[in-house]
Amino acid sequence: MNRVVLWTVLAGLVIASGYLGYRLYHYQQEETARSPAEATGAGAQAAMEAQVLGVRRPEFTLPDLDGRRRSITEWDGKVVALNFWATWCPPCLKEVPEFVSLQEKYRAQGLQFIGIALQKPEEVREFVAEHGVNYPILAGELEVIKLAEAYGNSIGALPYTVIIDRNGHISHVKPGILPTEEAESIITGLL
Repeated sequence: MNRVVLWTVLAGLVIASGYLGYRLYHYQQEETARSPAEATGAGAQAAMEAQVLGVRRPEFTLPDLDGRRRSITEWDGKVVALNFWATWCPPCLKEVPEFVSLQEKYRAQGLQFIGIALQKPEEVREFVAEHGVNYPILAGELEVIKLAEAYGNSIGALPYTVIIDRNGHISHVKPGILPTEEAESIITGLL
């Protein structure tokens, strides 16, 4: 009986490895058929940009860390930088101090960063307090995922930053880290 079970398991492993090898081979063939930009992820960003650039930003409300529902319309007339992030995301944490500095530097000129945490509010309160975050943090789980998709994040990237001009139109999207110099250049061009 044990030999039958052993042979059955081995046969299953052979079949599964053959199938996975077949899928891997076809995946590699598809990747080499793509342009270099698509293979490096630039195609994904271009697709995101094409989907939302120039479009009026979707309206939403989410709770802040005190549970109060906040609407994106509160910040109409400002240059808004929406940053989708989470405390468990190391690249996200790298950006926060840079965004705190940019918020401080350009607040008087009409810049408003808004952090949108992919977590429950109680999971980010301590981090926000410890790091002196000087801009509103909104939080949620499934609704944040849906909101990120509405703002063009079709691949579920974190961090993900969306820059909105004073007229409420999306002018820039960035999956992954948004370097400070790039962020500042985009923001100052809209202020």
